Amino acid sequence: MSRDGKVVTMSQESQLTTALAEAAATAGHAPSVHNTQPWRWRVLPDALELRSVADRKLAATDPEGRLLAISCGAALHHARVALAAQGWRAVVERLPDPGDRELLARLTDLSRTDADPDAMHMVQCMQVRHTDRRPVSDEPVPTDAITQISRAVTAEGCRLQILDRDQVLELAATAGHADTVESEDPELRAELAYWTGRAGTGTGLPAEVLPEQLPQTTVPARDFGRPGSLPMGPGHDRAAVYALLHGDEDEPDSWLRAGEALSAGWLTATRLGVSVVPLSAVVEVPGTRQTLRQLLAGLSYPYLVLRMGIADPAHAGPPHTPRLTTEQVVDTSAVRGEQG
Repeated sequence: MSRDGKVVTMSQESQLTTALAEAAATAGHAPSVHNTQPWRWRVLPDALELRSVADRKLAATDPEGRLLAISCGAALHHARVALAAQGWRAVVERLPDPGDRELLARLTDLSRTDADPDAMHMVQCMQVRHTDRRPVSDEPVPTDAITQISRAVTAEGCRLQILDRDQVLELAATAGHADTVESEDPELRAELAYWTGRAGTGTGLPAEVLPEQLPQTTVPARDFGRPGSLPMGPGHDRAAVYALLHGDEDEPDSWLRAGEALSAGWLTATRLGVSVVPLSAVVEVPGTRQTLRQLLAGLSYPYLVLRMGIADPAHAGPPHTPRLTTEQVVDTSAVRGEQG
């Protein structure tokens, strides 16, 4: 067959669709709010589409879809990196169809290139990355590591503002207020209970990844409304670095890019041995989100707070959160005949 004046063999077509399906499957490792995994991929003969899934949106917690888009953006970045690791270059079309709000992105115009060794390393990081909500050790995060994480975020069109001591104390008060607001909302409590009580479904947060008690830290952690079974260490968050992931706009395409930036920064942190915990409660509540914006002098929009630290070496990392099967998140029906 011919495309753009170039002859493409059926073998190359098969290689491409296989690469797209594998990239979509690899993207399943991406982090998402409450492990909702609110994405679905559609593999086409010459493109890969990313769609949001309304059934996995947090209607009470995230009515605007901000966290849904950030979660899907992280999956989009994972897929991009997975393709680069296989030697494919793609053009990303974000929100390509204004009439189809669930179509978040399309990877298209794919061409062969050399496999990217850095991307291959990042794919390995995807497989080991996890969220450890326990306190961190007293070992400080190296300055060079923070610099590299910030550069990775900036390369994806967002920025990290590292908070100073006074700003961390203001964040602590803000996070405490957000927790109070959410704990008094019955719809939010019910939604949180739903996503922390879905054992065996492939989504949600099982008890094994939630601390057995709330940590006594400067910045309060989210109260999930039930104790987990993850043993608590003696650490604190005194050596942690807190940062605001932020950008110039507060629109769906910027939320998507924020997710891509989150993925890039988190994978870089994983490579450098830095633990990352995203704190979303303070952006879920409109009032506390506005307080965070004041920390940015009102010139930018906060997407997430990130806690970065060195995990306590005396404790093994928590288990990985469950994942939906590839068949549940990747639709290959459009290419099944070609591959078979």
